[in-house]
Amino acid sequence: MSLRLAASRSAMRVTTASRAMSTASADSLDRMHTTENYNAVLKKFADIRACAVLRTATSEACPKAMQAAIDGGFKIAEFTLTTPDCLDHLSTFRTKYEGDVMVGCGTILSPEDAANAIDAGAEFIITPVMLPDVIQWCAERNIVCVPGCQTPTEMVNAYRAGAPLQKLFPGVAGGPMWVKAVSSALPFLSINPTSGVDLDNAGEYLKMGAASVGLVAPLFDPEAIARGDFDQIAKNAEKCMANVRPVGPYVRN
Repeated sequence: MSLRLAASRSAMRVTTASRAMSTASADSLDRMHTTENYNAVLKKFADIRACAVLRTATSEACPKAMQAAIDGGFKIAEFTLTTPDCLDHLSTFRTKYEGDVMVGCGTILSPEDAANAIDAGAEFIITPVMLPDVIQWCAERNIVCVPGCQTPTEMVNAYRAGAPLQKLFPGVAGGPMWVKAVSSALPFLSINPTSGVDLDNAGEYLKMGAASVGLVAPLFDPEAIARGDFDQIAKNAEKCMANVRPVGPYVRN
């Protein structure tokens, strides 16, 4: 136990020092966010613990699908750049739900993508893979970045680079038990599984140590969207959140 605590404190010192250096030179940076805003985003993730991750083939389906997820209980919404008119829809929902639903942008592949998303109103940034340039760009500006990571090594490197949450993508064999093993050995990580999370096991991932989860196709059933059955999306959201809420808030190490 003492070794685990020592490792956790050591890793925390690395990241704290890195963010302090970034903040010291960040006064002249554009799109700078406050520390209070940064912490508020992390608190929303810790309290709600589930994010609706949407990608649709058409622009028309996007707002209808996300509205259904919100109606079903989701309070964190991620619009992905693979969706047509993604930033327009993100901006609309940010204005509509300011202070209630937290809105972010996914499939970010460069600092330019991140800047465009922030300009549209994104409150957090998600990348599909571990991109140090995007993590650094966000860390310098007190913007929460959640990079995609496949291995514990990538997660630690992302954490040290300034990412407070680490997205587990794609899914891994073992699912919740993998999360339990890694979060127990590396308790300073805050793991956010997406691929492999469904309406029934979302709560199990959280119980096994995940900080939060992302719901993609199991929530936004492509067949339901194709036939315009957005009531089904709302029902999926209700079922998922019914499994998530009883677990309670996440306590960061």
